Formats: sequence, C-alpha cells, structure tokens
Amino acid sequence: MRKRVRASHKVVAALLTSALVLSACGDDEKEDGGSATTAGGGTQTTAGGGGDDPLAALYQECLDNGAKVNLIALPDEWANYKGILQAFRDKYPGVENPVADPDASSADEMEAVETLKGQDNMPDNVDVSPAIAQEMVDKGLFEPYVLTTDAEIPAGLKDADNNWTAAYYGIMAIATNTTIVPNAPKTFADLTKPEYEGLVALNGDPRESGAAFAAVMAASIANGGSADDIMPGIEFFAALKESGNLGATDVTKETVLSGETPIAIDWSYNIPGLRADLEAAGLTVEVNFPSDGIYGGFYGQGVVKDSPHQACSKLWMEHIFSDEGALGYLEGGAVPARIEAITAAGLVTDEMKVNLPPDELLGQVAFLTPAQIAAAKETLAESWGPMVADA
Repeated sequence: MRKRVRASHKVVAALLTSALVLSACGDDEKEDGGSATTAGGGTQTTAGGGGDDPLAALYQECLDNGAKVNLIALPDEWANYKGILQAFRDKYPGVENPVADPDASSADEMEAVETLKGQDNMPDNVDVSPAIAQEMVDKGLFEPYVLTTDAEIPAGLKDADNNWTAAYYGIMAIATNTTIVPNAPKTFADLTKPEYEGLVALNGDPRESGAAFAAVMAASIANGGSADDIMPGIEFFAALKESGNLGATDVTKETVLSGETPIAIDWSYNIPGLRADLEAAGLTVEVNFPSDGIYGGFYGQGVVKDSPHQACSKLWMEHIFSDEGALGYLEGGAVPARIEAITAAGLVTDEMKVNLPPDELLGQVAFLTPAQIAAAKETLAESWGPMVADA
C-alpha cells in the first residue's frame, strides 16, 4: 500500500553496479511488429506484427529476446499486483517479471528510467501517476504502443498518442484501525475533530506521491475547491497539522498495524490488502469513502523507450489489459479500465465488486486533464512546504 517512498539513491546506484554490460535481449529493433503513424508524426507499434494470433507471436518474440520484463514499484498489496504478477507467470511460462524497488514513488520510477538508460536492468515498463506520465511523455521516455484492447478503453484513460494507457483507477478512502480508534471518521470534515489528534496520516508527500496528491485534491473538493483549485486542500491539511491531527509518520502497512497511523487516507484499491493484514493480526478495520470529497485517479502504464526487453514489455501491457488482468485489478478493489467490456461479457458478478466503492460515488468521478494536474503540482510545489511540510 505504499508505492510512494522516495527511493534512496543507493538503490539506483546498486542497480547500476549490478547491470550487465551486454543486453540479454539482443537487437530490439527486430522486435517491433506492425506500426502506425501517431498524431505527432512518429510511429507506434501494435501487438505482434501480423499473423492469426498476434499475442502468440508477441510471446514468441519475448522468449526469443530475453524472456524477461523489468518492472518497478509494484507492491504486492497495491491493487492486487501480487496476484496479477503471478497470473502473468502462469500465462506466459518462461518469462521472468522481477519487480525492482516495490515501494518506490512514481518520481523514482522516472528517475530509474533516466539513470539506468542503456543498462540491462533498466525498467522496461512503468506504473506511474498522471503527472509523472506526462513528464515522461514530455521527455520522450515512452515507446508508443497500441493495445489489442485499445477500442475498449475510455479516452480519459489513455494518452492521445498511445504513450501510456491506464489499466485501473480508484477514489480516496479513509481506513481506520478501529481496534485503536473505535469511532472511525467518515468524511474529510470528520478528520478535524479533536478526538483524532495525531492519528491522521497521508500516504506520502503530495509533491511526489500520487496517492497523497489525490488526498489533497479530494480535500480541496470537500472544502470548496475544484479540479482547477487545489489550494483549499492545502489549507485543509495546514489546519489539520496546526491542530495536531495530522501525524508526522507516513502510512505503511506496519504503521497502521502498530497503531502509529490508525487513520490512513489512501486509494480505495489499497484497502482490501490492508483489511486482510489487519484481520489476520486480530485487529478490526472500518473503511469509509468520504462523500464530501470524491476524487478519482488512475496510474498509467507504458513501454519504456529503448528499454532492453521491448517485446516482453508489450506482452506485460497486453496481460494487464486482458480479461485476466482486469479481473485481477477488480479482486484488489481497483476499477479496471475495461470494466464495461468485461461486465458486458458476463465476467463480473456482484460478489466480485464487493471491494469497490459504491456505484453512486464512482459515477461522480471526473479525471483531471494534464493541464489541471500541472497547475495543481505547481501550486503544491510552491505552497506545501511553507504551509504544511515545514510549518
């Protein structure tokens, strides 16, 4: 449930040291399948490059060119990545999918792509917040790729030039260890009550963490702000810190279990794993979706340009957007991008949706545009330090 801690530069240094001089996947230019012209005039690849079964062809390309996809920042508890990773191994025998630095932030993922360029352990694929996805687009770090399921993915969940596509999304939730705090807060307004002094925590720093950014944006909406105005959210957390309710410790599974951060504001899809951990430890948990601040956010996945295992990276993309991948996210409490398609196909039961937020709340989700995200990040960069972090 973390995926937000700033990685130590020692991690990147260690990866650099361990990198092989020669790439195990050979000449990636030979891996590319079919191509299409992007809106920007470049080319984008499509699965396989022809044949009756493009995914079978792509799988063979992957086996022939390294049989490995370097992943990064995918914690087991995050949206059921433990299950999704295992399903990939089961579906495509012989293909490794190691995950470097599972608890890294989106910013760390981009840093690793840039720092490890040309190395055999350079990330082949990323899972990043919209703000970092746009930065990577601007820096030319993605290899555009059109999924075989592209037609079933809403426009708001993919880049116009197919640099990245979002496999899942969720909304903000408040998870409370009710063994420690019997009276769980249900809304952002509740978090200001004196009884929660020192008990409320964010999942990271909103200047770097997508989860914390979403919490501030949701708090803004709850306090008169909007997608174009994040300042009320910053002011909310400034007041929460001044009152003593906002604790100094960031959210981790361990701190929630120990009672250090018994009230955690996090993505809805991180809650099922946390609930299981708490209940396994003999503790109780209550989850509420604050109706006064509905904010939905996604994470975008994309093939990293010039990474060592291009075919395997594309195969990983196809997996997470397949029926199996979509159902895997659903099991973890995330809303898969292809939720309408798999529902229409009769693959989704009411029982499978038990971990999702209520439909009436999901129906209110409107994703921020890249321009809105950029403006909000600029305001955070200027104001979060003096008003909250360093206050």
